[in-house]
Amino acid sequence: MSAPPLERHRYGMAPVIRFTLLALYVALVLPLPLLAPTDLRPWLWVALVVGWLVVMALTSEAVIVDDEGLEVGHPRWCAWWIRRGWTLSWSQVEGLTPVATSQGGRVFYVRTRGEGRSWLLPQRVERFEEFLARVQALGGVDTSAVGRISPPWTYQLLAGMSALMLLAEVAWLVALS
Repeated sequence: MSAPPLERHRYGMAPVIRFTLLALYVALVLPLPLLAPTDLRPWLWVALVVGWLVVMALTSEAVIVDDEGLEVGHPRWCAWWIRRGWTLSWSQVEGLTPVATSQGGRVFYVRTRGEGRSWLLPQRVERFEEFLARVQALGGVDTSAVGRISPPWTYQLLAGMSALMLLAEVAWLVALS
């Protein structure tokens, strides 16, 4: 008799955060090749694409929660050079430790039994409440004090400002044509 398959849940970065960071990158960097001297433009277009790939990679981190544990990492296409990530079995999890940030927020570290190591609990994931409920149910730790690292309105405001910057840049390009 074989064991039933594990139920795996994947939580990527929250879309409002990911797309805001991507839009901000484009808004800040897109004008550079257009404003640069002609001989530098090809290099800046290449740098823009490479930078886009770096931002895409950094914002592609995902968390996988299943019956065995918690895994944080990146997709194969970029994991080989980012090399960040970690895996913990639920039996290793001892608890959560809150730490104040310099901006007045709180982050939480997952403490491990016996190892004396801690891992940053992802707080920018999609379906955050569902993620916390699974961590609490499977890991046996109280997540009631855990909240988002920053409120959604901060990213919504940043997204709006990025959109305004992009619109202004498009209007500038149209005016130059």
